Amino acid sequence: MKTMKILGTAAVLALFAGAPAMAQDMPKVVLGMSGWTGFAPLTLAADAGLFKKRGVDVEIKFIPQKERHLTVAAGATQAVATTVDTFVAWTSAGVPLTQVLLLDKSKGGDGLAVRNNINSVKDLKGKTIAVDGAGTTPYFVLMVMLKRNGMGPKDVQYATLAPNPAAQAFVAGQYDAASTYEPYLSSIRNAPDKGKILHTTIEYPVVVDMLAFQPDYIKKNPKTVQAVVNGFFDALEMIKKEPDKSYEIMGAKVKQTGPDFAKSAAFIAWQDKAANQAYFKGDLQAFMKEAADIQLESGVIKKIPDLKPMVDDSFIK
Repeated sequence: MKTMKILGTAAVLALFAGAPAMAQDMPKVVLGMSGWTGFAPLTLAADAGLFKKRGVDVEIKFIPQKERHLTVAAGATQAVATTVDTFVAWTSAGVPLTQVLLLDKSKGGDGLAVRNNINSVKDLKGKTIAVDGAGTTPYFVLMVMLKRNGMGPKDVQYATLAPNPAAQAFVAGQYDAASTYEPYLSSIRNAPDKGKILHTTIEYPVVVDMLAFQPDYIKKNPKTVQAVVNGFFDALEMIKKEPDKSYEIMGAKVKQTGPDFAKSAAFIAWQDKAANQAYFKGDLQAFMKEAADIQLESGVIKKIPDLKPMVDDSFIK
C-alpha cells in the first residue's frame, strides 16, 4: 500500500515563495484546499471581497490533499479544507487540527467509475483502479465501497493518480476503474462510451468536508477564525442572491464556465449555519469514529487519535 508522501519543510515552504506580504490593516490567512466543487464558496468569499469585508485577508492556495497538512505543520498555511476522514488521518500522523466549520456534503459528487462490462464492486477483484494515495478522499471512498462489499485493500490493484489525472486517464482508456470527484467526475459522465459511474456518494454518503485550523492558532486568533467562518456563510448568501455571478467566479478558479460549474454544484450540498449547528451536535463525532475505524483497518493510520480536541463548535453558534 502506498504511504503518505512526506515533504521536507523547505520543500513545503517553497510552494509559497513569492506569496504577497500580509496586509497591514487586517490579519492574513493562507488557506490550503483543492478545486473540489464543495470548497468553492471559500473561493467566492476571497475573490468577491467577502472575507475582507469581515476584516480578514484570505489567500487561497491549491495544494494536493496528501501534502496539505504538511503546509500547516510548516507554518505556511493557517487553515485547511478537507474531509472528516482526512483530518482524522492527519491528526493520527501528528498534525493536530480542529474542525470549526462544516462546508459541504457530497451527494453524488464523489464516485467510482468503471468500464461498461463491470457491474458490481465485487467484479473489481484483481482489477486496477486509478485513485489518489492512501489518506486522500478518493482512497477513503474506495475503501468504504470495498469494505461494504466484503472486500479489502489487497483485493484490487492501484494506479496512484490525483483526482483530475485519474479521470483523464480513465477517459483515455487506461485502467479498469477510477475513484475521483467533481468537477472531474463529470468528464466521465460525459463519455458513456468509455465507462459508467458505478456508485457515488448518493449510495455511500461518506464524504463530508470541513474547515480546520491548528488548536493553538484558534486560541490566539479567535476573531480571525470567526471572520473566516462568517465569510463562508456570506458566500452562501451571495450564491442565493446572485447565482449566475457567483457561479462564474467559482467556475473561473477551476477553468469552468458558470453554467458548467452549476452542473457540478448539483452533486454537492453546501451547508448553512443551521446545518452546521445540527451536524456538530453528534453526527460529526459519530462519523469521525467510523472513519477512524475504517482507516485503522485499511492501514491508513496506525492508531486512532483522541477525537475530542478535533471539534470546536463555538464559531457556528
